[in-house]
Amino acid sequence: MTAELIELEAPPDGWTTDDLDALPESHQRHELIDGALVVSPSPTNMHQTIAARLVVALEESCPPEYDVTQAVEIRISKRRSFIPDVLVTTAEAAARQPSKFAPHEVVIAVEVVSPTSVTIDQVTKSALYAQAGIPYYWLVDTLRGIAVHAYRLDARQGIYRPAGHFTERLKLSEPWDIDIPLSRITPRHYRPAAE
Repeated sequence: MTAELIELEAPPDGWTTDDLDALPESHQRHELIDGALVVSPSPTNMHQTIAARLVVALEESCPPEYDVTQAVEIRISKRRSFIPDVLVTTAEAAARQPSKFAPHEVVIAVEVVSPTSVTIDQVTKSALYAQAGIPYYWLVDTLRGIAVHAYRLDARQGIYRPAGHFTERLKLSEPWDIDIPLSRITPRHYRPAAE
């Protein structure tokens, strides 16, 4: 089976979430940054394994007021839309079984950093998730060994502040008591990227 190449022509005023909704189904991830369409390749097996294992580990201790899922869109505005690798939402929002969440329904957004997403995950998404008011942001670094960088929103300043850097165990007391050995989310055949 061959893949069909679809050429996307940008609307004159940039892309909107209405344009995203009109796109054909795809294995690629389509996100918006101020009307610019960002198309990411399909995630690797390693990337998906880390995200899946993190979902399972979080789900085990998740209190009833929250829900853990993965790769569900957050519609920040008409011209901003992201699909985090893992997210924790309010249970009330999850009960609607939405295909998209509003930022106020998201408690934690998690991005698994790949070689093609370093700047977007570490700089761009961090700033825009903070502006949207998402209380916690985690980066799972896969490039130099599995590590989790956790951030908590400083609502007054509208930026994230470090809440912890974890290389052995992800251990936090907010938004609930979380204690996950990072060996649980590390794929069997994981190798750090070459420098």
